[in-house]
Amino acid sequence: MQALYQKIVIKVGTNVLSEDNGLLDPAVMERLVADIAALKAQGIQVVLVSSGAVGSGRSVVRLPEKTPTVTSRQVLAAVGQVRLMNIYADLFEKHNLLCAQVLVTKEDFRDRRHYLNMQNCLEGLLAQGIVPIVNENDVVSVTELMFTDNDELSGLLSSMIQANALVILTNVDGVFDGNPSNPSSKLISTIDTRKLKVESFIAPEKSSFGRGGMLTKAGIAHKLSLVGITVRIANGKTPHILMDIAGGKSVGTTFLPQKSASSIKRWVAHAEGYEKGTVFINDGAASALGASDKAVSVLPVGVTRIDGDFEKGDIVRLVRDDGSASGQALGYGMAQYNDTRARELIGQTNQKPLIHYDYLFLKQ
Repeated sequence: MQALYQKIVIKVGTNVLSEDNGLLDPAVMERLVADIAALKAQGIQVVLVSSGAVGSGRSVVRLPEKTPTVTSRQVLAAVGQVRLMNIYADLFEKHNLLCAQVLVTKEDFRDRRHYLNMQNCLEGLLAQGIVPIVNENDVVSVTELMFTDNDELSGLLSSMIQANALVILTNVDGVFDGNPSNPSSKLISTIDTRKLKVESFIAPEKSSFGRGGMLTKAGIAHKLSLVGITVRIANGKTPHILMDIAGGKSVGTTFLPQKSASSIKRWVAHAEGYEKGTVFINDGAASALGASDKAVSVLPVGVTRIDGDFEKGDIVRLVRDDGSASGQALGYGMAQYNDTRARELIGQTNQKPLIHYDYLFLKQ
């Protein structure tokens, strides 16, 4: 059976790896590793984004009830990450495979240089046939340094390594048109986000031991679909679900990719929260960006005002100026010159683009 994808990111959440008591489920982990080994035997490159460090630490550390939440998470993660990786290393060794630990924070994606350094590391590991196991560094990731959850991290990595697909393994069969616990709700096998807005029927519930919910997963899937990456959401408790997905079987929910995008455009697509300034544009410029199938850049003639201080190469937020303080967010881009020069050129014609199309990501 020929594999459908050549390079995939697999994200497995706490709700898949854990039993009802929050402790790790060794049977699920063993099955997961066996499936990844089988995928690699087919020539598929795999990056695994794995939660479970806190759950692993919970099995050996008993903290006083009055321990602050942040401290508790840090302690459990620090102890648990070692145990988690030991389990993975032992399981992969049974299949004559090596795995590698990669711990990251949101800060690692904040500038292009760090981004490229991490990309180089991951590509190097994959070239050697090693399975990178990536997790958020919960020991230092607190407050503003935290990802929304590992769904967000897996989306960033999928864009970074130019994956064909992101597979999100959760504890339900996929996206339903209602509450999954309701017998009348039906599984949606395929979603084209240009036609179906999943936010209208997904409740923002989260798992007992994790931070993410299906609404977050759908949001990540939508963003990845805009840059040409397929997203599959399926039940990680189902035996050999990864083999079914790689073989092209219709399981779970598939978010269809819309178009491919360059490496730098994929980076910009995940730049929300990293912007250094805001560029406000008028209705005419906003309409041109939204309505045209052609490559349209952001020109100074359409700019109405600039907020913030930024340099050439910094990420800026693009907003339709509706007269309010915030406006309507349209997307993100890389500035081609600094804020001082941008302010000088506001409203002028025949000028170099402030944001070139090649460095512009529009939310749709």
